[in-house]
Amino acid sequence: MELEGPTITLTDETGKDLLCYVELSVEVEGQEYALVNPVDYPVDIFAWVETDDDEEEEMLMPVEDADLNEIFATAQAVLAEQNLKLKRTGLSLTAEGDLPEVEEDDVLVLEVEEAGNGSEQEEYQLLATFFHEEQEYAIYTPIDPVLFVVRLQKGKPPQLLSPEEFQAIQPKLQPYFEDHLFEEME
Repeated sequence: MELEGPTITLTDETGKDLLCYVELSVEVEGQEYALVNPVDYPVDIFAWVETDDDEEEEMLMPVEDADLNEIFATAQAVLAEQNLKLKRTGLSLTAEGDLPEVEEDDVLVLEVEEAGNGSEQEEYQLLATFFHEEQEYAIYTPIDPVLFVVRLQKGKPPQLLSPEEFQAIQPKLQPYFEDHLFEEME
């Protein structure tokens, strides 16, 4: 795989790595921050479960890490049929390869609660569905890029900001990031 531009590696608390492109780095109050985007596509696996009040109605529930071990090989095989490689990476599962074109019928819109900001809609593209022990699962990837903000310090690995740190510095970073994202969309 040939990489496009500078990259950094994020490591989560379990020691798993996530390779990311550096979209933008800025210095604010003597500290360097970067906006990064995973090189591979983040994916989420959901289970279809019946709602308590209606056996005919089902809803998507995220698969817990403990259950992921049991279904991972099947999910890997299903994505391999589409020339995608499912990987256990830091911060998220990812899929390496070329995604299929987005078809309107394969888009899932979720209402996501934001802490103190109400809710926001996020769109996901369906990559595949599969069954494991009579349970139906669906693999989705976010349509919009997944971006992380990290602190960069010489001689230290990049550090993902905690939600509290991000909230405190966000007003100072936002103008830089919005300008960059706006330029990318043009």
